[in-house]
Amino acid sequence: MTNLPHTCAIHSPDRRRVLAAIAGLTAGVAIARPGFAAAAATSPEDERFMRMAIDEARHADYPFGAVIVRNGDVIARGANMGRRLDDPTAHGEMQAIRQGLAQHGSPALRGATLYTSGEPCAMCMGAIIWCHFGRLVFAASLDQLAKKIDQIMIPSAEVAAKSPFAPISITGGVLADEAISLFGK
Repeated sequence: MTNLPHTCAIHSPDRRRVLAAIAGLTAGVAIARPGFAAAAATSPEDERFMRMAIDEARHADYPFGAVIVRNGDVIARGANMGRRLDDPTAHGEMQAIRQGLAQHGSPALRGATLYTSGEPCAMCMGAIIWCHFGRLVFAASLDQLAKKIDQIMIPSAEVAAKSPFAPISITGGVLADEAISLFGK
């Protein structure tokens, strides 16, 4: 499997685009289809911020971490704290969103980019949509994660496609091998 990122922008609930997005985000390779902008390589900025999210994952209860970036600056970080907090909602993305809201308010999240070491679950993707992030960048896909741990298999592109009121650009597969290696063998 290659470690090439792929990008998808979902702006309407068109069935063909949804199916193409789901197939593309779970394939682990760059794809050129309607609704997709194929990316041959990861940008240095995406890799830099994804490495920060992966570093957050190294300190988490489960290896999931996230950072929120606005105008090139990290404004919030989060790591999965489910065990420590005895809170099944304390995923890395949720922790970063809560910190971002507490420190900067909801306007700072609108249009920002959330980097996460694993494709968001349906709960986290719902929160990402409600916060009106402009972009989501993830490392390991749900299919990759499901080989290591239990997952609710609702891809982020599917949630985004059913939320036309909050368009978001989704890029997956950025440093996926590094993120999935945190789960051990």
